[in-house]
Amino acid sequence: MTPATNEGHAMSGTGRCERELLPTATGAQTAAAVGALLRGHRMLAVAAVTVMVVGTGIGLLTAPLLGHIVDLVVERRGAAALTVPMVLLVVVAVGRGVATAYGSSLIARLGETMLAGLRERFVERALRLPLERVEQAGSGDLTSRVTSDVTLIAKSVRQALPEFSRSALTIVLTLVGLAVLDWRFLLAALVAAPIQVLTVRWYVRRAIPVYAAHRVATGALQHQLLDSVDGARTVRAFRLSGKHVDLVAGRSESTVDLALRGIRLMTGFFSRLNLAELVGLGSVLVAGFVLVRNGSATIGTATAAALYFHSLFNPINAALVLIDDAQSAAASLARLVGVSTLPTEQEPSRPARPMDGSVKVAGLSHAYVAGHSVLRDVDLEVRSGERVALVGASGAGKTTLAKLIAGIHQPSAGSVALGGVDIADLGPAGTRRTVTLISQEVHVFAGTLADDLRLARPEAGDAELREALARVGALSWVEALPEGLATVVGEGGHRLTVAQSQQLALARLVLADPPIAILDEATADAGSAGARILEEAAGRALQGRTGLVVAHRLTQAATADRVVVLDHGRVVEAGTHEELIAAGGRYATLWAAWSDSRNSV
Repeated sequence: MTPATNEGHAMSGTGRCERELLPTATGAQTAAAVGALLRGHRMLAVAAVTVMVVGTGIGLLTAPLLGHIVDLVVERRGAAALTVPMVLLVVVAVGRGVATAYGSSLIARLGETMLAGLRERFVERALRLPLERVEQAGSGDLTSRVTSDVTLIAKSVRQALPEFSRSALTIVLTLVGLAVLDWRFLLAALVAAPIQVLTVRWYVRRAIPVYAAHRVATGALQHQLLDSVDGARTVRAFRLSGKHVDLVAGRSESTVDLALRGIRLMTGFFSRLNLAELVGLGSVLVAGFVLVRNGSATIGTATAAALYFHSLFNPINAALVLIDDAQSAAASLARLVGVSTLPTEQEPSRPARPMDGSVKVAGLSHAYVAGHSVLRDVDLEVRSGERVALVGASGAGKTTLAKLIAGIHQPSAGSVALGGVDIADLGPAGTRRTVTLISQEVHVFAGTLADDLRLARPEAGDAELREALARVGALSWVEALPEGLATVVGEGGHRLTVAQSQQLALARLVLADPPIAILDEATADAGSAGARILEEAAGRALQGRTGLVVAHRLTQAATADRVVVLDHGRVVEAGTHEELIAAGGRYATLWAAWSDSRNSV
């Protein structure tokens, strides 16, 4: 993999590498991506620039007209002589306003169109990234890019881009106007240029690293917030609240420190720009005095030159200030493009098809961090249609084994075969068609309940949706909703309970109808009553297919065809519930502890 420049690794407080962030594009890659988006809208870009040039050119007539009025007053031509220049000033103001407004709308349309294309490209690529790569980066990194980075770029497109375009054109054409008045006025105005150039170089050299680091710090903060909030129960259970508060506080402090560094840079930036304005305007006034005194220019011409330079204050400051927004937007843009440059999942040229629903794991080992194996030499065979429960203490490797079988992670060693075919020969798409994993973290998508279900099978009719819901015991409460299958759920819609969300996921499993299904503690968060309902629903959803259940409640293990016990990444026992109880080993100990906890409630 040779993606764009990598942002590196986020570090914990102890200096240990926590996660490998998604890459950030280089300047060349970012420019190439923008160019590719722009090529599809050449006519709109040309029209926008043309209208803006016309509007800015019309506006530049204001200073010469005012200078002409000054000459008329100096020559005592009378009030009648001022009528035509005054009318022309009104015409210029109206013409400039109309052209500028229309040009700004064209530029905004161009920017929004390109932004929409970039957003679609980003989402398409993000959805096709290997899940292992996303997990390595952490959820906060990806969510910060799709939320705060996109928001920042959108703000720049809607506000900064039109303003910067107007300012840049005004600066260029005003300098041309100064040269037309007298080339010596242009030279006088350019005295301020070295100060402005050095100011920009001073600022950019310091600002780019600060803004890039701020984006990374924001992603790290979001990642920590998500971890702490999503794992709130575990945090409280192990009395880790103080540690997590300290982690959030530390990352918040880092984000604030970087933001304050940016503010200090801006303060120094503006003070240098004010100095440039003083030097430049003073030079133009001195040049005007000299030229009027020796008869090379009229008072009106000198006035027009001074007005021209004064009119540069706002566009120059705006353009240079917008460099601040541009740097921040460029950092965000590079983060989006960096994701879009990542290679997507590679499919085999001729993907194989599984022969049945069997699972075979041979010599499987896996380590998230080199030297710290989570699984070690695991061998496991599951017959087609068999239901196997994976049991073990927290950290035994149950979820890791489930993810390896589902193809979410690639094993460090060993192999996984589904239906007699190695996962590599199935390819990512084939693996997803063969095996479905449902965890306790179920997402309800915004939209109608029917649309949410049809994510698993887009062509399914209402009758098929009801049949799937009935199979997992959810049809009664769905029909009781205000609009049944047409009820809007998810963000901004009807709020589903934890048990209802899990039933919805199980109904999607029934609709997808894979030969192999993995339930990773899918009933853990439903409470006792809800868990019993979900266990029955899960049992019906697994009928007719191979099932692997990461058992949070040992009642799930008791009803399985076979129980596999893991401890410290190894399979230590395997057999039926009755066989393992009789053996008096690790599983018997777990069952005794589980039974005692239930009886004490």
